[in-house]
Amino acid sequence: MKILILTVGKEKDATSEDLLNHYALKILRYAPLEWLYIPHESTKEKEGEKMLSHIKKEDYIVLLDEKGRDIKSEALAELIENRMVDSVRRIVFIIGGAYGISKNVEERANYVWKLSNLVFPHMLVRVILLEQIYRAFTIIKGEKYHHE
Repeated sequence: MKILILTVGKEKDATSEDLLNHYALKILRYAPLEWLYIPHESTKEKEGEKMLSHIKKEDYIVLLDEKGRDIKSEALAELIENRMVDSVRRIVFIIGGAYGISKNVEERANYVWKLSNLVFPHMLVRVILLEQIYRAFTIIKGEKYHHE
């Protein structure tokens, strides 16, 4: 299964780049990882159209949104493992823009996940998302990274 991180914003952020690379390399031991950056648009609807143009019909979409489900790391691991068992070819994690996500993208999502009750800048969301994906794989594989 491949993982695609689809996010609004600039590709490079010197502040978080080392951490992103750190977790990306760890994830690559378990699954191919790809990033796709959508430039900021004048409306979230335009951003949504661009996002949807990169999504395939068979993709499983996890939208990060403040209105989503609050889950534990073990539940994320279960979600990913179940997609692997279902032979999903690509799971897409979507991080929307500063003003939210379009209705079309929201409706296309298979799962909506609330990362936190707190609000984070994009650079931190990207790092936290990668760390949680890595943690999920270590849970799936029964490795020692995650402590209950």
